[in-house]
Amino acid sequence: MVEIPIDGEIEPILADYVVHGIERAATDHASLILITIDTPGGLDSSMRAIIQAILRSTVPVVVYVYPTGSRAASAGFYILLSADIAAMSPGTETGAASPIMEIGGQVVQIDDTLRKKIVNDATAYLRSYSSKRGRNVDLAMTAVTDAKAFSDKEALDGKLIDIVTASKEDLLAQLNGRTITRFDGTSTSLALAHPVVSRFEMSGREKFLARIVQPDVFFILLILGVLGLYVEFTHPGAFAPGVIGGIAMVLALYAMHLLPINFAGVLLIALAMALFILEAKFPTHGVLGVGGVVSMVLGALFLIRSPLTGMGVSLWTALAVVIPFGIIVIILMRLVLRSRTWKVSTGKEELIGEVGEVRETLGSSQNPDNMGSVFVHGELWRAAARPGETIPEGARVRVKKVKGLTLEVEPLESRS
Repeated sequence: MVEIPIDGEIEPILADYVVHGIERAATDHASLILITIDTPGGLDSSMRAIIQAILRSTVPVVVYVYPTGSRAASAGFYILLSADIAAMSPGTETGAASPIMEIGGQVVQIDDTLRKKIVNDATAYLRSYSSKRGRNVDLAMTAVTDAKAFSDKEALDGKLIDIVTASKEDLLAQLNGRTITRFDGTSTSLALAHPVVSRFEMSGREKFLARIVQPDVFFILLILGVLGLYVEFTHPGAFAPGVIGGIAMVLALYAMHLLPINFAGVLLIALAMALFILEAKFPTHGVLGVGGVVSMVLGALFLIRSPLTGMGVSLWTALAVVIPFGIIVIILMRLVLRSRTWKVSTGKEELIGEVGEVRETLGSSQNPDNMGSVFVHGELWRAAARPGETIPEGARVRVKKVKGLTLEVEPLESRS
């Protein structure tokens, strides 16, 4: 017997995991598939992929709302009713399966015609398999049309489920020797006298992908990606920040494709970046920096918000990431701006502003082109004064320009 747990929102990665588990159980000739479920709902496409795998399964499937306090709401209700055997623990609930539309993580109001089309499609899909499972179709449809929810007792009395039991062991004991009718009409007797339960776990790839679509991890990857690319652009040649930032950003974009992203959260984060940069450029005594922290924290809290689950980035994660991020961005930007005022310390340009001594008079009758020689920075250079100006040997001069191998100099004004 194979156990497949569903714990959390129904999304593409979880759906792939469940479908793979059902296929694996069929390959291994398992006697039963037990899907324990605790979900607030999820995506319609992912829900349908799981239901299709359950209906096609050559191995009998039991869906069990477990443990006590769990729920199979919305998409979980559809999955529960699709099983060969539907069971619930005491103190659990199911139902509230009215379809909703989300854009940017927000519920979208739709007109009556479109809503009727969506509801009719959902109820027709529910009827298509629940009637063959012997469920109470009329009662089941009220979960869609009226968003009605059911306790374990109400679901059992209403013939939506088959069993209420507090433990998996008692559930298997009740199923032992029971004859069930499969979706294709055939009958199967369950032999579960001494069941050996094998828990099907997510693969390393599925665990990794499931981890990066968690809101907190997604936000950390997003900020790490932005910071890495920012460091690379402001300090080119470091390479490591650019590589790390690029990888983190690609992973964040993948998670963004699956998560309900709120556009207002993205705008608040972009505003925070602008405020951090302005804080580095202007002496606002931290006003813009604090505003950037507040803006980015609010952006993190608004960034992911699903009405089905209420899940999003936690406040403590937002604070722990945003405050160090803001400090780093401000410091790096100040270094960049300060470096623009630094004097060039390599090459010929380093001579500009240096003070030297005239070794050959500039602008003398012997040198009508104003050329002479100047000792600067430990070297003897050809130099020229301004037209009509004479600078005697031994005078102190300052370098104004460098043209090729010739310096343009001016007398160093004496200071009293």
